[in-house]
Amino acid sequence: MAPKVLISDELSEAAVQIFKDRGIDVDFQPKLGKDKDKLLEIIGNYDGLAIRSATKATEKIIAAATNLKVIGRAGIGVDNVDIPAASKKGIIVMNTPFGNSITTAEHAISLMMAVARQIPEANASTHAGKWEKSRFMGVELTNKTLGVIGAGNIGSIVIDRALGLRMKVVAYDPFLSEDRATEIGVEKVELNDLLARADFITMHVPLTDQTKNILSRENIAKLKKGVRIINCARGGLVDEEALADALKAGHVAGAAFDVFAVEPATDSPLFNLPNVVVTPHLGAATTEAQENVALQVAEQMSDYLLTGAVTNALNMPSVTAEEAKIMGPWIALSGHLGNFIGQMTDDPIVAINILFDGEASEMNLKALTASTVAGIMKATNPDVNMVSAPVMAKERGVKISTTKQDQSGTFDGYIKVTVVTESRERSIAGTVFSDGKPRFIQIKGINIDAEIGAHMAYTTNNDTPGIIGLLGTILGNNDVNIANFTLGRAEAKAEAIALLYLDEPLPEAAIAELKATGKFKQVKPLRFDI
Repeated sequence: MAPKVLISDELSEAAVQIFKDRGIDVDFQPKLGKDKDKLLEIIGNYDGLAIRSATKATEKIIAAATNLKVIGRAGIGVDNVDIPAASKKGIIVMNTPFGNSITTAEHAISLMMAVARQIPEANASTHAGKWEKSRFMGVELTNKTLGVIGAGNIGSIVIDRALGLRMKVVAYDPFLSEDRATEIGVEKVELNDLLARADFITMHVPLTDQTKNILSRENIAKLKKGVRIINCARGGLVDEEALADALKAGHVAGAAFDVFAVEPATDSPLFNLPNVVVTPHLGAATTEAQENVALQVAEQMSDYLLTGAVTNALNMPSVTAEEAKIMGPWIALSGHLGNFIGQMTDDPIVAINILFDGEASEMNLKALTASTVAGIMKATNPDVNMVSAPVMAKERGVKISTTKQDQSGTFDGYIKVTVVTESRERSIAGTVFSDGKPRFIQIKGINIDAEIGAHMAYTTNNDTPGIIGLLGTILGNNDVNIANFTLGRAEAKAEAIALLYLDEPLPEAAIAELKATGKFKQVKPLRFDI
């Protein structure tokens, strides 16, 4: 059956057609986002939900979305999506961060020019029949220093345009490397240095605990006298009251804001101040940008629903379509390794340690880690997936660590998972053979070669004669067929293990009979999603 996607906000016909061309069953109801009750009533019928800003994917809506796998936001901001609720439910939340990058960057440059030359006020004055040529004395951008807070995708475009205007550019961004700074032609500085040097400041960062009020009253006091401030990023980055005071005092010469702490902004300390340019969140408001993000979200959602490729997800590692093809068996292996340990571990888990060797270490480790954690959590929470598992692990205080190393053995690559509880450690390793099938290659440090099936049984015993015959006889008496049988031991007469691939689940009667022999330390039925 084809996946079903609900589009509850305005999206272009071209975007709708992308879904159709990819074989997706589309229900296009562009006004539904404003009808919360109707959305709540029907959301359980869909695998995907495509939205803009009108639809509010609240905790209540998400709770009713019994089949939902992905929410796609055509745009950057996802304030209208309850991401924690979606993550707990295992729903991927995607946005389209690059579809309106140029548009937003151009708007920042436009506002910078407007505030430099007081264009809006001069325009209003001239329309009023005045000719106040001497009143609107501006400043040039050439040779002025632009301070860019946030040199990511949009910030780097602004930097490129500013350099074209012959501005000097300094940037504050903790994640900006020196090599990247050199590549984009910007001087990397600390925040206080930027505040002291910049003639213009523009912000291009998300609103987080670290960036909220990054231009606080304290930091505004540090600004160079006569500075002009532009914000096309997010409301809340600037203390608007403190900025209004600095504007009135003449310390700040001008400001241009497209975003506000409270939106829709019907009132603000910045309104009606001289040389303050304000627009109603128009950063992404161009025909090209609206079309780009619509097409992008349609492609991303279709890719995920049809191939498992994850792009621009906010609550899960991205996996490209190419990676999904190559990594598919490794993601499956990661899940199986985690699931084995999860089914074998009864005590609360304190830590999960994952080692990636050789070929595996060169893959998308975030995706492999998420799959491993999901496998572990699935033993006690069957509905968990790669999205919700890391959230669940964090809530339980489980520490997750990863290590990667060059090829160190006979396999091109392998993954080893170790789980730590208060009382013990348990480990298992696996690889993917050339046939694309995952295999278990080591349990408790004992080397094996075990194919993975839907129904399996794991036993431990002292290495004594007759164990194989005993297992075969008891399973045969209980009408259980063995598809594959793998043995391993630490050394002669020491601990031995057996991993059996069965055609059907191991019945309770067989488990009881095996335990009754007194030969087995442990008998554990296992179930894997194959």
